[in-house]
Amino acid sequence: MTRDRDRNRVPADVGRYVSDELRERYFAACDAVYALAPAADAEMDIETSFGTTHVYRFGPADPQAASRTPVVLVHGAGSNSSMWYPNLAALSARRPVFAVDTLGDPGRSVQHTPIHQPERAAQWLDEVIERLGLDRVHLVGSSYGGWLSLNQVHRRPERLASVTLLDPGGLEKTGARFFFWIFISLFATIAPKPIRRRIAAWLDQPVLIVPELRAMVLLSVRAYRIRRPSPQPLTEDELRTIRTPLYVLLGEQSLLVHPERQRERVPRLIPGALVEIMGDTGHGPQIDHADETNARMLKFMDSVD
Repeated sequence: MTRDRDRNRVPADVGRYVSDELRERYFAACDAVYALAPAADAEMDIETSFGTTHVYRFGPADPQAASRTPVVLVHGAGSNSSMWYPNLAALSARRPVFAVDTLGDPGRSVQHTPIHQPERAAQWLDEVIERLGLDRVHLVGSSYGGWLSLNQVHRRPERLASVTLLDPGGLEKTGARFFFWIFISLFATIAPKPIRRRIAAWLDQPVLIVPELRAMVLLSVRAYRIRRPSPQPLTEDELRTIRTPLYVLLGEQSLLVHPERQRERVPRLIPGALVEIMGDTGHGPQIDHADETNARMLKFMDSVD
């Protein structure tokens, strides 16, 4: 019996659910968020060197649109593919879309091998794209997913037609102000509703006013132990290696990066890179201003194609 327990024990440096009961409750909360968007055409489990990666496919009905270069979406930290609910309808009307549940974060992917180095993170995502049968994709990453996407275009750019970064990590060291924002946001999820709305407006935090998102976030903290690479910023020399078309959309009130600084810096280091700042938003432009963000992303992808 002891040997059986040892065989089933998940290593401490691998992302895992605390219990089967909490995992199923969390999945139910995720499904409530997915219900805010069109249903996926298909769900796939992709085997990689680091675990089984769960992927959702959303496809256009128009055959001409279905032949366009597909989009691969990489979500933010502590979340899963359901966070793209405001964007899936618009993107998948124009192109095939594949939303990836990151290994080491809560979702339906199952990690079995640690991924702590940036090189391994790039290998994992490259294997996912390859085993989906995709030769060329538009990669889109938000927040921590932005760091994964920036890391990918630096280390494994061969399959990337373009990269879109939405208020991403990886451009500068994460400061105390961002961690304070995260802490206050988590604390506010349990505050009374009237107070939550005031704090949501102050923090530019839509999670606090979308009931389905709030329920999912509250459960994720209890249900899952996150284990994934630390989003160390790329050096200027590393950024200079990037030759893939790059679009960066930053929130004017972002606490993760300094928007004006990066609007000057990124095009100077990466020739041809497009950096825009969206007003009246912070860290979540794709949620706060979904229609405008979707239009800007699609315009950029169309220009690349």
